[in-house]
Amino acid sequence: MNNWVIILVSIGYLILLFLVAYFGEYRAKAGKSLLKNPYIYALSLAVYCTAWTYYGSVGNAAESGLNFLATYIGPTLLAPIWWFIFKKIIRISKIYKITTIADLISTRYGKSVSLGSLVAIFCVLGIIPYISIQLKAISSSFQMLYDSSLVSNSAGISSFIFNDYTFYITIVLAFFTIVFGTRNIDATVKQEGMVTAIAFESLLKLVAFLIIGFFITFFVFDGFADIFSVAAEDSSLKKLTTLDFSGGYSEWFWLNMLSMMAFMFLPRQFHVSIKENTNEKHLDKAIWLFPLYMLVINIFVIPIAFAGKILFSGQEAVLADTYVLAIPILLSHEFLAILVYLGGFAAGTSMVIVSTIALSIMISNNLIFPYLVGNSRFIRLFKNNIGRGLLNVRRASILLVLLLSYGYYSLISVRFSIVSVGLISFVAVAQFAPSIIGGVFWKEGNKKGAISGLVAGFIVWFFFLVLPTLDQTGIFDFIVQNERLFNIIPLSDAQAFGLPMSKIPAALFWSLFINTALYIFMSLRFTQSSKERNHAEVFVDVFSYAKEFENTMVWKGTAYVKDIKDLLIKFIGYRQADKILKEYELRQSLQLDPDNLADAKLVGSVERTLAGLIGSSSARLLLSSTLKEEEISTKEVLEILRETQQIVIVNKQLKEKSEALERVSRKLFNTNEKLLKMDHIKDEFISTITHEMRTPITSIRAFSEILYDNDDISVNEKQEFLETIIKETERMDRLISQVLDIEKFNTGKQNFHLEYLTLNEVIQEAVSTVQTLIDQKEITLRINLEQSSEFVYVNKDRLIQVLLNLISNAIKFCDQTEGEILINSKKVESNFIVEVIDNGQGIPDEIKESIFDVFYQAPDQTRKKPKGSGLGLSICKKIIEYHQGDIWVESDGEQGSKFIFTLPAKVMESINEN
Repeated sequence: MNNWVIILVSIGYLILLFLVAYFGEYRAKAGKSLLKNPYIYALSLAVYCTAWTYYGSVGNAAESGLNFLATYIGPTLLAPIWWFIFKKIIRISKIYKITTIADLISTRYGKSVSLGSLVAIFCVLGIIPYISIQLKAISSSFQMLYDSSLVSNSAGISSFIFNDYTFYITIVLAFFTIVFGTRNIDATVKQEGMVTAIAFESLLKLVAFLIIGFFITFFVFDGFADIFSVAAEDSSLKKLTTLDFSGGYSEWFWLNMLSMMAFMFLPRQFHVSIKENTNEKHLDKAIWLFPLYMLVINIFVIPIAFAGKILFSGQEAVLADTYVLAIPILLSHEFLAILVYLGGFAAGTSMVIVSTIALSIMISNNLIFPYLVGNSRFIRLFKNNIGRGLLNVRRASILLVLLLSYGYYSLISVRFSIVSVGLISFVAVAQFAPSIIGGVFWKEGNKKGAISGLVAGFIVWFFFLVLPTLDQTGIFDFIVQNERLFNIIPLSDAQAFGLPMSKIPAALFWSLFINTALYIFMSLRFTQSSKERNHAEVFVDVFSYAKEFENTMVWKGTAYVKDIKDLLIKFIGYRQADKILKEYELRQSLQLDPDNLADAKLVGSVERTLAGLIGSSSARLLLSSTLKEEEISTKEVLEILRETQQIVIVNKQLKEKSEALERVSRKLFNTNEKLLKMDHIKDEFISTITHEMRTPITSIRAFSEILYDNDDISVNEKQEFLETIIKETERMDRLISQVLDIEKFNTGKQNFHLEYLTLNEVIQEAVSTVQTLIDQKEITLRINLEQSSEFVYVNKDRLIQVLLNLISNAIKFCDQTEGEILINSKKVESNFIVEVIDNGQGIPDEIKESIFDVFYQAPDQTRKKPKGSGLGLSICKKIIEYHQGDIWVESDGEQGSKFIFTLPAKVMESINEN
């Protein structure tokens, strides 16, 4: 392959990465932050899948079969646990402005500078080897493409630093990390560009791995069945399809626990999952999306491992870690080889970038800043722009971390597999588990316990895992003799360190056992300081204290507002300091006087601001040395916290009472609205009923006076007048009956005689009653009645009353020239449904519900008022509801209406029982 193509592809990818990062920052500035998307958050967690996953999992599977899954099963099985722990730590980190694991541990144990420094040192020692294997993976893959070779020769390319491609990649990554990781001295500021780039790389490595896996499985071989059948014929490959329990189930258990703790406590995972989290609810998406990601990216691991074993059988020089790239090179598929290279490049660089940022913050905040903030020469050098000096320190820390990682890669990592070095780093970060888990769930844990446990755990880790590794490099040749550490402690698999396990799980067991035991013993043996007790209470009960956190701040001493402001100006400038203090005034509803003494709330607020800049322990050290702080007793701390708890309880009670009052107020408002509506309906009722009764009375009186005053009226005319009087009398009788019906329904006095009837027969009887009128108006009537063996349990007269009302309305309102009425009945589940459909002008949406009200009149009075009393549909609704049914209307408001009602269907058995 053309060498310049590889170089240009690498440079092009790095440029693309810069563009993606700039796009993320551009979106954030436009107010459309990508970090608010839970999918971006879940993808950023996939930084867990490094070159170890991309190359090392295949190598591990080729050597030990399904055992490679322990790295991914642990975080998946324990997802509900890390979801809960992460949620608690995120809440703690937000209120304390914590940005790193070192900050978290030091803050919990009294903001101890020594403990924070210790954690930072251990992180550097544990993670630099891990970064180095990412550089190794990038270097090896580049060299293979560069030489078009199946053999990785990364051990030889670092003989002269300026001829080493890895050195230049290291420098470029340092530049990228500095540009997008140190834009702001405030480490709590979200790094939009960096996280966007990490999410992009997570997608790229997934797609690249799936493509090469699909190609090998379905093009090089003929699917999963083919590749597994070929592997089954080879006895050496058959064992790779099962889990190896030669070390017992305990080994498998501890490997899963190791991956779980690594996922939670690796600095890069803490950085993306805790520090960069913008919403705790994003965890709800991550809890299933991240395990899904790990499942998908591992689908083709075993097929690729088998393919490598089959295709490179007898070629021991081809390392299993390189099978993913070696196969497309062997088959001369240059495009696929470049794609695989880019996927591995993304997997490695994403880990390097995030880990370097996390370590640089720890180095600067916990190792350097505590000694610089009290250094008068440093303060004088940068005067009122200390923030710029601190930012330069952080940038130098990034370069230092990457150069140390490059040095470790050149001297040691080139001699070991990716997985072996990665597991050693996993055991290192697992040592933080007792201090963190104990710190957020156990109030009695103290600094002495944390320091004792951590030191003991790292000593075991160093002696059991690091020293044997150094021995293999040839740097020391006396450490391991006869497969024993110092010729005393056994190292061989199945009996490592006196346990029936291999070295990694055995070292994990002993280091965690001693670490946890010392943490608990020392915590119980020694009492906490007042500061430790303060933070212990808040950490463990963070969800109770979160809203009243400022009231939990414990500080006793003498400090003036002016001194506080001057201190802020030195670090963040006048404008930003003034903004922070104004926000505090607004939050506390007060006015700060420069000559007044500062209270504990203000000191605590400023301390949290500084913690985001220089770390919590450095901020505490700075305030205690700058301001006149006095010691406070544990009793005073507990008293303040009890008062805070009381405030929380009182606020909760006030909130509950406020909500109760709001509900009562809303209920009263709704009741008042209902009463006003009823009053309006009453007025309409009186007006309408008066109008409706006046019309027939007037007619009766007029015709009666004519008959009384005129004796010479013909017999035919008298007959006609008398018929009109009788009709108007009947009309009044109907109106009065309807009013009485409404009154009976409303008071619950209505009582019907019910009987079992065939619904279709009742419909036919009702239709026959109005058939003559339908014929006279030349309306087309269609009836579709679905036959059923079931019955309705109703009052026949009332059901006919409903049908006649609906059919009469349809006759009244259907098209005057080509009127059509359709009557349907059918059974759906346990109900009969009856539909009366006309082709009239339709009913607007806004009055579909109101037409069933008593004497309802449309708001638009320009519409023609329908003839009738206005009680018919209201009575229909009451009748149907009395029979446990429902009635409603459907219409588009322009063409036709469909009145629908339902009645419960009764089977023969229920009739017999009744």
